[in-house]
Amino acid sequence: MITIVDYGLGNILAFANVYKRLNIEFTTARTAAELVPATRIILPGVGAFDHAMELLNASGMREMLDRRVHGDKVPVLGICVGMQMLARSSEEGKLPGLGWIDGVVRRFDESRLSGVPKLPHMGWNDVRPTRATPLFNGLENDARFYFLHSYYFGCDELASALAMSDYGGEFASAVQQGGVYGVQFHPEKSHHFGMQLLRNFAELT
Repeated sequence: MITIVDYGLGNILAFANVYKRLNIEFTTARTAAELVPATRIILPGVGAFDHAMELLNASGMREMLDRRVHGDKVPVLGICVGMQMLARSSEEGKLPGLGWIDGVVRRFDESRLSGVPKLPHMGWNDVRPTRATPLFNGLENDARFYFLHSYYFGCDELASALAMSDYGGEFASAVQQGGVYGVQFHPEKSHHFGMQLLRNFAELT
């Protein structure tokens, strides 16, 4: 069962609409008990890092999420700020992240960016998988996704980067460590590319 974590942030309805169109069963979770049946977990997020962490910590689902992801090895997909929450910390805030993927979220260096305004990085951009992965099945070439962010995931190890994009230099636009996945872009806003990725996540084995 695809379970979308509803802790007060993220485009819950947009994800629901995608999975309805794909005819893939899903549910939302607002309590720890509703996470128990999950076989795939989506952690969405928008806005500021600390605000997202505060809401998740206050939701009553944090401990169960740790148990399902680490104890039960349920695959999880963090999206946008939900991806950044997978890190240990963020330069945007002071609170610790989930620490599920080794890395720190960093702000783009505006001196390397062209155009006005320089931040946020907003709009469509190429996403290039760096290795074979079922998450990007059918998206290995010419995949483009919609972005809206001013911070990026700085991986401790290059092996954690699953895909790269370019904005004043290359950055990890998708990450993976074990069954924990994150994408900086918004698949729920990325038309057929995003639908394919969300289908792929639902079909992970």
